[in-house]
Amino acid sequence: MVMSFFRRGDAGLEAITARTVSMLADARHSFDLASTALLSGADVATVAEDVRATDDRINRAEQELRGELVVHVSVQGSEDIGEVLGYTLLIKKIERIGDQAKNILDLAEEGVDLSGAPDEKELTRHRRTISEMMGEAADLLTDHDPQRATAFRERSDVLRGELEGKIRECMHSELPGNEVVPRAILYRYWKRIVANLGGIVTTATEPLQHQGYFDDGATDIDD
Repeated sequence: MVMSFFRRGDAGLEAITARTVSMLADARHSFDLASTALLSGADVATVAEDVRATDDRINRAEQELRGELVVHVSVQGSEDIGEVLGYTLLIKKIERIGDQAKNILDLAEEGVDLSGAPDEKELTRHRRTISEMMGEAADLLTDHDPQRATAFRERSDVLRGELEGKIRECMHSELPGNEVVPRAILYRYWKRIVANLGGIVTTATEPLQHQGYFDDGATDIDD
């Protein structure tokens, strides 16, 4: 069954949609702050408290939304069970993005500083693209357009492939470990974020049993 929870007129689900959008905005905020600390040489201590407080807020929102979804389905009955299951998957993906943003901060707190690196422009380009995709994903949650969602998924798949290629490059690089390892880890975090973004915007267009997969369930994109 394809999700239909973006339908208008259900005040309960519309309120939950608004809160999921807020969660995604928080995840983007954490991502941007953590990336600034890692790629722009910003003071880590200045952003760390904000990132962790935002992550806590995302976690609390996920737990509260789970409770609201249970209440919703208990009131509405089995008619909305598909929508409730879809929302449960969606908010988990957003929570995972928040976790990856916190992991990026952890890299910076370990002393990784990629500002001024030879590939700084390329890294910054990827960071900017991912941040912009978070904003677009939020738009698609409130103003769902199946064609835009499909195009977004295709772009996310391409970017995910590029990031996988970067990880493979790191695996075969002859550069010192202190240069290669942080990049490989960062690309891994980015790949996970992009995979979850692709899943978020297709929650309403993919059959429930295929969510987290592409190609009619043949390709596993969850990471």
